[in-house]
Amino acid sequence: MLFNSFEFLIFFPVVTLLYFLIPYRWRWLHLLIASCIFYMAFIPVYILILIFTIVIDYYAGILIEKSEGKKRKLYLTVSIIANIGILAVFKYYNFFIENVNELFHFAGNGPSIPYLNIILPIGLSFHTFQALSYTIEVYRGNQTAERHFGIYALYVMFYPQLVAGPIERPQNLLHQFREKHDFDSERMYSGLKLMLWGLFKKVVIADRLSIYVDAVYGNVGHYSGLNLAVATVFFAIQIYCDFSGYSDMAIGAAKVMGFKLMTNFNRPYFARNIQEFWKRWHISLSTWFRDYVYISLGGNRVSKKRIYLNVAIVFILSGFWHGANWTFIIWGAVHAALIICYMLLSRFFRKVQGKANWIIDGLSILLTFAVVCLGWIFFRANSLADAWYVLTEILHGRSYRLMPVEVVNGATFGSISILISVAMIGILLLNDRVQNVQQTTLDKKVFIDISLNGFILFCVIVFGMFQKTSFIYFQF
Repeated sequence: MLFNSFEFLIFFPVVTLLYFLIPYRWRWLHLLIASCIFYMAFIPVYILILIFTIVIDYYAGILIEKSEGKKRKLYLTVSIIANIGILAVFKYYNFFIENVNELFHFAGNGPSIPYLNIILPIGLSFHTFQALSYTIEVYRGNQTAERHFGIYALYVMFYPQLVAGPIERPQNLLHQFREKHDFDSERMYSGLKLMLWGLFKKVVIADRLSIYVDAVYGNVGHYSGLNLAVATVFFAIQIYCDFSGYSDMAIGAAKVMGFKLMTNFNRPYFARNIQEFWKRWHISLSTWFRDYVYISLGGNRVSKKRIYLNVAIVFILSGFWHGANWTFIIWGAVHAALIICYMLLSRFFRKVQGKANWIIDGLSILLTFAVVCLGWIFFRANSLADAWYVLTEILHGRSYRLMPVEVVNGATFGSISILISVAMIGILLLNDRVQNVQQTTLDKKVFIDISLNGFILFCVIVFGMFQKTSFIYFQF
């Protein structure tokens, strides 16, 4: 079930209305059933995967808390193997087999190992990481083991953030399922407004820009120069509006019912350097890798060479988390190289940016956006060959002439649609302050506030694309 679908338009108000009507002691069960229905709308049988890991992690948490010494580590290891094992089979098995078969083919002998004909479960990477954060936090002593099986299952399956995050820590979310949330009109208005902005980002901007991006990146050899550069910039905006749009809708839907989810994006394209970008982009994932991988590897407590190695490991793993393809691994490696370069030159960058000059800040933002866009080439390209072609054509600057782009059924993507999208992007850049949006209440500026959101609703209805287009990160 997609947030931008007619089914969700019915599902959300019904679930929310019942949540406030039923007695408090049964609300957890209501949300758990609703979350099961939401997840089973994709491939029903895959809910067995969630049940399997939920049972293992539930008992692992209790056993970790009760045990001491090596037994604690053993139970944690069982949890990690169960979660990562399922992720490896569904997401990475065919990737590894493909590369092994290629090696056999290159060597001229050896068997051809068969592939698995399976579909990747929706949001598998997200709820795997959320489940792991629970057992790791219990192991570290930062979280008490949850004894209520239903509450723990709801923590993993809470429908607003089930398939694409934010990846919540147990300390933030678990206790909220035990709290009573009364209906609050101001909170409801704020949550619905955030959902509207998220829907606007998705169906008006991201889906409309995807027409141009998909056409160009689907046949990169047919284009050069300016088309590839425009498509790359459009993809940078598309993936931001798509993913942050989902996050806004998830945070907003939870907020209507009284739950607070963590902020996942904080205007990342206004970052003045690559390190700051990763503090603003997909915050729940970047902090997950920081807390559970980078720190576990020694963090900043080791030598400088080891720090650089740790950074490389984290970003390459992050790239691999995004997808079983060499393009994602290279994307992670590119960001690792950028972060390491920034660390090596950090003294220079701090000196320059410390002058607090708006011109320097503006140039820093543009430079950061440019290098991030170059990284997005590997993220979006269908193959390394395509990525290399796009990168060399843009950097060499050949044929910088905007060619007509052929899209579905041979129709040409109209320039008016592009201009509309760009205009909408300008509105977002001026208003996309997540904390302010979430904290807005009905005050003396209510008329202006309602007028602005009425305009956004108008744009969604008139310019939105409602072809049940999946969110980009659903496939991760």
